[in-house]
Parts: sequence; C-alpha cells; structure tokens
Amino acid sequence: MKRILFSFVLAFVSFYTFAQIPAGYYDGTTGLTGATLKSKLKTIITNGHEDHGYGGLWTGYQTTDRDYSYENDGTILDIYSENPTAADPYNFNYGTNQCGTYSAEGDCYNREHIVPQSLFNEAFPMKSDINFIRATDGKVNGMRSNYPFGKVGTTSYTSLNGSKLGTSVSQGYSGIVFEPIDEFKGDVARMILYFVTRYETQLSGFSSGNMLGGSAFPGLQAWELNQLLAWNIQDPVSPAEVLRNNATYVYQKNRNPYIDHPEYVALIWGAPVVDNEAPTAATNLVANNPTSNSISLSWTAATDNIGITGYDVYVDNVLNTTVSGTSTVVSGLSSSTAYNFYVIARDGAGNSSPQSNIATETTLPGQSGGTSCGTETFETIPTASGTGYATQTWTNNNITWVATDARTDQTISGKAITIRNGNLTSSTVSGGIQNLSVKAQLKFTGSAGSLNVQVNGVTVGTIPYTSSAPTAATTINNINVSGNVVIKIINPITGNRVAIDDLSWTCYSTLGTIETTKNQSSFVVYPNPVKNNELYVKGDHLSKITKAEIYDLSGKLIEVIINPFKNSNKIQLKGLTKGNYILKTDNISTKFIVE
Repeated sequence: MKRILFSFVLAFVSFYTFAQIPAGYYDGTTGLTGATLKSKLKTIITNGHEDHGYGGLWTGYQTTDRDYSYENDGTILDIYSENPTAADPYNFNYGTNQCGTYSAEGDCYNREHIVPQSLFNEAFPMKSDINFIRATDGKVNGMRSNYPFGKVGTTSYTSLNGSKLGTSVSQGYSGIVFEPIDEFKGDVARMILYFVTRYETQLSGFSSGNMLGGSAFPGLQAWELNQLLAWNIQDPVSPAEVLRNNATYVYQKNRNPYIDHPEYVALIWGAPVVDNEAPTAATNLVANNPTSNSISLSWTAATDNIGITGYDVYVDNVLNTTVSGTSTVVSGLSSSTAYNFYVIARDGAGNSSPQSNIATETTLPGQSGGTSCGTETFETIPTASGTGYATQTWTNNNITWVATDARTDQTISGKAITIRNGNLTSSTVSGGIQNLSVKAQLKFTGSAGSLNVQVNGVTVGTIPYTSSAPTAATTINNINVSGNVVIKIINPITGNRVAIDDLSWTCYSTLGTIETTKNQSSFVVYPNPVKNNELYVKGDHLSKITKAEIYDLSGKLIEVIINPFKNSNKIQLKGLTKGNYILKTDNISTKFIVE
C-alpha cells in the first residue's frame, strides 16, 4: 500500500510536477483499438521526443527517479531496493552514489534498461530513452542481466527487497526470468509496453531476448505479453509513476501513454488469458537403471490446454525435485533400499495435475572404497595481480594444478580459482577416484550452467552452478577409476566465468570391484580397467546366472549375454569405446572401465 497520499505527494514535489498531460496530446485516439490505436500512439510519443544522449540520463534522474512517494526523502527511487511497507535496506543519494564499480548491493546505482540494450545493438534513441531506463542498484542490475521479466519458480538469487532471479513459471516459458516485487510489476509492464509502441516499426530488426516480437503488433512474444497484461492489472498505475511520467515529459518531451491512459492497454491487447484448466496426469512412469545411490525415471508427457512448464518429482511422498523434461535421475539415495516414485505436472498458471502412477525400484548394494584421498582448497593459489585472465600454476599437497584462462581474485568459501574459457587440471594422482565433490559459482554476468569433470580424459559427470554461492559441494558418486588418475574440470560455456572451490575426492585403489549379492557371496570383476576387451568375473554360483547386461552411464543398454558364465568366467566385450560401464546380472550390478 502506498504510504503517502497522492495529493500530499503532488503538493510536496510541486517544483517539478507542473507538466501535466498537455491539452490535445492524445487527440485522434478516440474510437481506435488494437494495432490502429497502438500505431497512433507511436506517432504521438515519437513527435517531440528529445534525445539527450546516454550521459544525459544521469541528469534526468535528478527529477525522474527521486523518492517523493515512499520515504519522501529525495533519495533515488530504486525499484530493486525500495521496500514499500518498511525501511529500505539502503538508500542512494542522487549523484553521490552514482556507479562506478560495485560488488554488492548498496554500492551504487546505475542505468537499468528494462528492455536490454543488447536487443537493439545499443542504438539511439533507444539507448538513452528515459521512459524505460531506470536508476537501479548496480549489483541487482547485473544479476538481472538481459533476462526477460516473468514469474519465478525456483529462485537462484533474491535482492534485499525481494526481487528474484530464477526459473520461469510464467505460462508458456520455462527459461530464466527476473521478477520484481509486486509493488513494481505494473511499472515494469507499462515501461515495456511503451517500448514496443514507441519503437514498433523497428522491432523486426531487434533481437527477441525471449521477450520482444518480430513485428509491430502485438510487439511481444505471446508468453511475455500475457504476463505483462496480468501485471498491468495486478499493479495499477501508482502516484510514483505519474510523478515520473510528468518529470520525464519535462526532460524528454514525450510520455508513457499507458500511465496517462491505463485503459489503452486493454483497448490494444485485450485482457490476459486466464488458465484455470489443470493438466492431465503424466503416464507410464518407469523407474530403472539403479545404482547404489541413484535411480532413473522416465514417463509419458502430460497434456495441457496451454502448456506444461514442469514436473514435480516425489520420492516416498516427499517432493524431491522439479524438472522441465520427461526424465530425470534421482540421486542421493541409500543403497539396498526400495523407493516409490510419482510425478505431478504443472502449467504456467500453477495448475497441478493428478499424480502419475507409482513406480518402485530398489537401489543396488553399496560399493567398496571411499577413504579420503585428496583435497584442494585453493588457499595457496597465486596472489591476484589485477583482474586479468591468464594461466595460473601452483603446487599443494604434492599435486601441481594448472588453470588456464583463469583469475585468482574471487571467493566462495575462501579463495577460489575462476575459469573463463579454460580448465583446471591436476598432475597425476595415485589411489584412484571413487567419488568427487566440488563447489562452483557463476561470477559476474552470464547464465546458469554446468562444468564437465573428466578423469583420465573421460567425462565422469557434471557440476551445476548458478550465481548464488553454494552452501554445499556437489558430489559425483561411483566414478570408480583405479590406479593413477588425472583430474580435469572444464568450463564448456564461452564467456561464463565460474569460480571453483573445496575440491575433494575419495580413493578407489582396489584391483577389482567387490559387490555383495543378496546371499552375501562375493563377486569380483578383473582386471579393472579391462584389458584386451576381456572382462573376467570371480564369484560363487556363476554358472547359475541366466543373463548379463552391459549399460553405459547414461543408462543405454549396450549388450545382452544369455547364460554368460555357462562355459567360462570370461565375457568377451564387443568393441566398447573408452569409458565407464555397468555390468548387471540377475541380482548384482558393478561398474568397470574400458581404457
């Protein structure tokens, strides 16, 4: 709720509110609707528009972006830090706190293009149009990056006033979006609607950014338009917007018509689509490919009148994760344990389906090995000498590390090595690897992604990262490579700068992999790694095994052998490529390596 009456606000800031809607400004709009009205407004707000240049925005903010509606103290009105119902977490003074550099919220304010300038190649007059360029916190502006605006489901970053970055649950879009607080959702919507009106004849030459349309009408992608129309209704025009629109007219000589006449929004684009129809249930849920700590799930997609945005995956009636596709691997499970799974589909409006069928699977017995083998905390990396990227080399615990295209000035738990377009590689390490854990965090701008982890040149898993500092390391289990190994962590996404910290791994130095059957007899495969495509097996009652199956780590079935040990204890592998595989028999499963 606004804390200062509009009449009081107008009186207090009368020194720059004399510019009301000019007489006749919207002449010629009566009776128009749809694309015709939009084009008429484009002509009106283009005529008289004065471009004061990109640097001129700093001057414009002296009157357009000052707080005379909340604290009423003349500080910068920042939609990413303003708290409408309590004290702000910090305040910026006009001019004094202008960016500059920043590393945290509250350091300084800069110029936030609500429609990213990368979409129009930083061209003028768009680059300096104050109608959609706000004075906002530099850090939050950087976190918002060039993502579209939408409703966030899973959050990866939250500003101090509650603005959020994360995975979209806006109907029709599942990418990364930025969501302002409720107080400013309508403000953002009307600024974007202004943009696609003022520059409608140029939209075909702009990039979409997953928000803009490629034609003058409607001017936006369907999902974004529907979200903005909903926000326009949810958060009506505020006194603060009216004050800014009047000040903008004094500075730039044009106005946002959707602040002056909110009814124009519905006349042009209609009402937002309201979705009250729940999706159907997902079907044919199957649980398979168990390991000692994970089980694979797949299912047939649900259907919806608008579109499915994700599936909630439940393990023993507890929500485990949400995914956008129709398969996933549930990890972190206990060995030799039966689990029940089901999924629930959701659409962009938040409607949920009935639950799918229940699938049951049991994890395999735990594997051998597992003693701590090595750690790297990065506390002894070279001292930062500026912010440039170069090859960094250091030795710790008798292991030499080489990081290419790397910098050393960032932190996670403590010092961290930050990789741009390179990798982190160890010297040869003895003792093998069973499990590997590491923390990763996106620094500066970019999008969430994953690092690739290789052992002896073979990819054994990935480490996900977002811009939020991880509270715990991500673990890749059951790597199970014996002997001497080289660890390599690769950043495959050009331009993302990813910090790495708290790397550790457990040993796996046995010559064979010992599994326990249901009747506690031993089962060993050797040699491991396999030599000459010949895999030998030692154990009790081998001749009674009726079937052996060989899978790769993605769960793809490679080969089936009936009565594999009827005549010998050897399996002749059929030209498997270098990598890790799983041998699964009637009641036993174990990993082996092909070099």
